[in-house]
Amino acid sequence: MPELPEVEFARRALTKWVDGRSIVRTEADPKVRTFRGSNVKDVEALVGRVERIERRGKFLLLTFSDGRGAIAHLGMTGKFLKRPAGAEARWSRARFVLDSGEVIHFQDPRLFGLIQPVPAAELSRNQAVAKLGIDPLVDGLTAAQLEAALAASRQELKVALMDQERVAGLGNIHAAEALFRANLHPARAPGSLTKDEWARLAKAIHDGISFALEAEAGEEIEYVEEPGAKNPFLVYGRDGEPCPVCHAPIASVDQGGRTTFFCPSCQPKPGKPGKRPAKAKGRAAKPAGGSRSKSAPARGRKRT
Repeated sequence: MPELPEVEFARRALTKWVDGRSIVRTEADPKVRTFRGSNVKDVEALVGRVERIERRGKFLLLTFSDGRGAIAHLGMTGKFLKRPAGAEARWSRARFVLDSGEVIHFQDPRLFGLIQPVPAAELSRNQAVAKLGIDPLVDGLTAAQLEAALAASRQELKVALMDQERVAGLGNIHAAEALFRANLHPARAPGSLTKDEWARLAKAIHDGISFALEAEAGEEIEYVEEPGAKNPFLVYGRDGEPCPVCHAPIASVDQGGRTTFFCPSCQPKPGKPGKRPAKAKGRAAKPAGGSRSKSAPARGRKRT
């Protein structure tokens, strides 16, 4: 599922594609739920110049020059693609035709994505957007802000990190990656963290996002779940493989209905002894196959 880095990658790509261009026609497939709750005619009225594309958590906010706007969510495997005029794009649910003749497709195979027309002036007040917590890229996310957002939670630390009303944008992959980088067990109680641990975790979140964005190449997202995709992550999807730091086997556990990957040695349970090896560098030693998203960007980029 797309997380903050993937959605930020999409924002940057869209911004580049529409720079100096106008959308002359928008087409929407009325038979799919991508536009649920919206009139397809309102989607097709999204034409003209795009003045601004912002991101909040996993949502994209598009502002058009005529005061129209739209909220987009990539869902589970959605992505924006740019294709030459006449070129097909599988699972294209909406098409934004540029004055150059090129077409920006919203590809949404599993139909969990969303495009919702919203007046530009109301984008930040939209219920789904307004309730989001602090955004690591937009708001900065210091150790103090992270502690204020999570310390009172009774959820396990990794589950609390994925709560979009506390921290916006982190999902299953990047929450696990951040905890590994910070040497914190995913089942820790948030209130048990020390000031030093909050600082390590805040830095780990930023490092993971930066790594993902820097590692992304090309103009299209490639998700780790896609056939043939490589896995750039340090622990995600690596159950049983050697830890890139201490070489102990990576373990997995279910948390909140999602699989969490971690190193039992680098991330010992509270009260249990464990090594505290040097922090993981930007990438795993010669990863063996599989990636989330080229963008995973964890080197690759996830949904409310």
